[in-house]
Amino acid sequence: MDRVELPFDRRQKSRQLARLANGEQVGLVVARGRIMRGGDVVKTVDGRDVEIVAANEKLAHIEAEHLARVAYHLGNRHVPVQLGQNFLRIAADHVLEELARKLGARVSHVEAPFEPEGGAYHRHDEMGHGGKIHEHG
Repeated sequence: MDRVELPFDRRQKSRQLARLANGEQVGLVVARGRIMRGGDVVKTVDGRDVEIVAANEKLAHIEAEHLARVAYHLGNRHVPVQLGQNFLRIAADHVLEELARKLGARVSHVEAPFEPEGGAYHRHDEMGHGGKIHEHG
């Protein structure tokens, strides 16, 4: 199966041209508001199945004794946040990293796939990790 590697900001776009791992350019079209996750399978405009690979990105890795407090303040700023076991991750941003530090968090940097929460209005059953999104048009 063909694969396409995309960072988070590109995995949110409903229509785009993307380059497969083999260098071929393809068109991807998914429903507006859908977020493609690493492991999802989508159809190209010409009908081929393509696996989505979440690209490594520069992220701030946040750990804190009161992690919920940090998450609350980031959420208030409508920042995409990846929730992990005892950590949060956000796109690297010196202003938000300083905010987290002021709230008592430890901030380090990693390069990893960014898979933030879909938000309160995202239906988790529509497209879970490793799901199929066969939409095009």
